[in-house]
Amino acid sequence: MLAKRTLVVVILLPIGLALIWLGGWAYTLMIALILGLAAWEFVQLFRTGGLQPAVALVIGGTLALVIGRALDGFASSAWILSLLVLVGMAYHLVAYERGRDQAGTDFGITMAGALYFGWIGAYLISLRQLPEGVWWVLLALPIVWLADSGAYFVGRSLGKHKLSPRLSPKKTWEGYFGGVIVGVLGGAGLAALFAAFAGPASSVTPLRGAILGLVLSTVTTLGDLGESMIKRQVGVKDSGNLLPGHGGVFDRIDSWLWAGVLAYYVIFWLFR
Repeated sequence: MLAKRTLVVVILLPIGLALIWLGGWAYTLMIALILGLAAWEFVQLFRTGGLQPAVALVIGGTLALVIGRALDGFASSAWILSLLVLVGMAYHLVAYERGRDQAGTDFGITMAGALYFGWIGAYLISLRQLPEGVWWVLLALPIVWLADSGAYFVGRSLGKHKLSPRLSPKKTWEGYFGGVIVGVLGGAGLAALFAAFAGPASSVTPLRGAILGLVLSTVTTLGDLGESMIKRQVGVKDSGNLLPGHGGVFDRIDSWLWAGVLAYYVIFWLFR
């Protein structure tokens, strides 16, 4: 299992870093692919639980919102969301007429999937489009990984008080606060390293890295727990098996979805 996990990281990490650095359409297509796969897994999870969200609308809505964000920022989002809601309602009312008694619930899941992976996920595009966006992406995503790793090791060593017994029995408050500390220190350290490369005029500073680390490490755990809620409801362990040793794509990006939107607004509101 460890060998598989390591091999996946060794193969995918350099590709991901290169596309983040390149930005533009190379980065956009990577994010679109990741979010589209995660959206597909989201649909399959609920179908395992007996519901029938519209896979074409969840994935299509996700991709439309992501591509729209890349093309014109937030300008096209209103009409894309409006069209998605109307088409989704029409699709599911036809399904009800054809005998699908839970079509109303299916409609809610369809909209939730498109919004979660499309609207929220597209902030990974918006974050990269900020001034010095490459550095902010390379700061925000590793902070989440560092906080998760810190939480795991501290919780394993010192954890006694369960954080969320029903959703994630192995998570502890000791691990959570350990993750926050690691996230803050890691954010400050990475920001100091990036500032050395970006130059003295850079907006990336150790203090801002620490602030971003505090926000992300404190809140993004909810993304992980949110996915656990869905998986426990439908009775599965992983969202998929696309990534050997890691589970599915949704399993890997559950906290990054939160990191993208949170980092964007922290930087946009506080650091401009």
